[in-house]
Amino acid sequence: MNYLTLEHITKNYGEKNLFDDITLHIDKGQKIALVAKNGTGKSTLLKVLTGEERSEREDSKVFVHKSITTGFLKQEPDFNPSDTVIDTIFDSNNPILSAIRDYEEAMILKKEGPELQAVLEKMEHHKAWDFEVKIKEILTRFNVKDLQQQIGTMSGGQQKRVALAKVLIEEPDFLILDEPTNHLDVDMIAWLEQYLSLPNRTVFMITHDRYFLDRVCNVIYELDQGQLHKYKGNYSYYLEKKAERTEIEAATMDKSKKLLKRELEWVRRQPKARGTKAKSRVDAFHALKDKTSGRVEKSDFKLEFKSERLGKKIVECHNVSKYFGTFKAVEKFNYKFKKRERVGIVGPNGVGKSTFIKLLTKELAPDTGKVVVGETIVFGHYHQEGIQLNADKTVLDVIRDIAEEIPLSSGQKLTPAAFLEKFLFSRKQQRVFVSQLSGGERRRLYLLTVLVKNPNFLILDEPTNDLDILTLNILEEFLDEYPGCLVLVSHDRYFMDKLTEHLFVFEGDGKIKDWNGNYKEYRAWKREQEAEIRQQEAVTQKAEKKEKPVSDKPKLTYEQRKEFNRLEKEIEKLEKKKSQLAEKFNDPNITPEIIKETSIQLNEISDTIDEKEMRWLELAELA
Repeated sequence: MNYLTLEHITKNYGEKNLFDDITLHIDKGQKIALVAKNGTGKSTLLKVLTGEERSEREDSKVFVHKSITTGFLKQEPDFNPSDTVIDTIFDSNNPILSAIRDYEEAMILKKEGPELQAVLEKMEHHKAWDFEVKIKEILTRFNVKDLQQQIGTMSGGQQKRVALAKVLIEEPDFLILDEPTNHLDVDMIAWLEQYLSLPNRTVFMITHDRYFLDRVCNVIYELDQGQLHKYKGNYSYYLEKKAERTEIEAATMDKSKKLLKRELEWVRRQPKARGTKAKSRVDAFHALKDKTSGRVEKSDFKLEFKSERLGKKIVECHNVSKYFGTFKAVEKFNYKFKKRERVGIVGPNGVGKSTFIKLLTKELAPDTGKVVVGETIVFGHYHQEGIQLNADKTVLDVIRDIAEEIPLSSGQKLTPAAFLEKFLFSRKQQRVFVSQLSGGERRRLYLLTVLVKNPNFLILDEPTNDLDILTLNILEEFLDEYPGCLVLVSHDRYFMDKLTEHLFVFEGDGKIKDWNGNYKEYRAWKREQEAEIRQQEAVTQKAEKKEKPVSDKPKLTYEQRKEFNRLEKEIEKLEKKKSQLAEKFNDPNITPEIIKETSIQLNEISDTIDEKEMRWLELAELA
């Protein structure tokens, strides 16, 4: 069954041709990915699919099957900032979702009597209990806990997770997803992989996550120089066939350039007055010139910058601890970085990874122990919130303001223009203002402002978000040859596996595990550990069942069940408030008075949580 058809789609952005006369068919059950360089029109093509933008050709056709429902995840969610999470997620005409929304609101507001009874009857009428369990699983997977929180108070990453949860909860027949793995941690990505891989899912998405592409997709379209190229297979198959196509194009281009040279010589020899035959040959020359102007991408160069020499002492952590009230970010951490260290940092959001980086760079002082930084160390720190580029400057001026020339390890020097070309900013793009760049292009430029300073200790915090695959390949090639120390914080498993040699695994409560191996090996070990624990628990439960006499202990009363549900919500809200208070300690401008006040509040909330958890456990035992 055909879900969607595009024919003769053409779109220009000013003088730039994004795509020209392209055709696309999507059938039920297909899992299709669209890959391309940043700024070539990927997100624009999705907007044409969803009807937000129109093709510029009159004979264009956009057909979506009338019987299907479609869900669209935008790269940047567009929500009303004054709405709450529950208003946003359950904003739907679906009666089941409406019933669940009323039920969740009743639990939050602690409704009783006839009001609660009406909500429960509505849930029974629509048989919504099983669906409510599915919704809770999705919200839990994406760490969406406080349903009363206003959208405007959430970070960009939190809003993206709410948007993704909303799309999945609505269960549309056809999912259109723009960078769905951005702002997800590794466990979230793994769960989403399994969810989208189910046979009944039909997906069209943009993603740079190559493991995700390999495990989910069965068709890949590449948008290159305004044309779509189709590959029937996963990412591994795409790489193989892409290499073959590039080789053929390179050979054809080489022949065309030789022919062009001969034609150019002929054109220059001709007098101004030409006959019909001569004119036709001139027209053919211009057509050939247009053909050869399309450059085939190459990645056979190496970016070997000359960074500052590393001394004997690099960065040393001696018994380092950092606390924010009762929250332990780092506790008694010891490590001495060695030359050409390749460390990956992994762990769920909110466990202290950013705090750890700030301790290394001395943006934060430890509460115990010390961090010693060698005299020769020059830090380069790329972080997610650091994109502060002057929108009124051109791409070239941004780099030129930092360095007029970039020294290479070979002794040669690169001009800013040549440096930008290495990272896929053509001479034409270099004259473009920052305000006109796509999100991915802006991130790429910000990354270059860090690299151009030639640091010898490089810290990259989520550098892969919004970067296209070609840019990632070039970045990986550079980092593979990088002579300094490298610390990576990333949820991109492919990126981590390719570049890191060992990991700092943040396990929570200040504990950091030094794992000797890459992330793939760590995940395999962790799965083995979890399987052993589950097996042991099953054996223990079986033994307890045999030994345990039948209990005549009373079950929960109606009032106790209400209290049990209410406690769950209250504990969640208190945990959220506790995290928000702990986040205050990350503010470099925090005053001693605020530290003292916040610490008191954290202790009070921790005591309240302990009290409510004890009561919850009592009721859970009865349940």
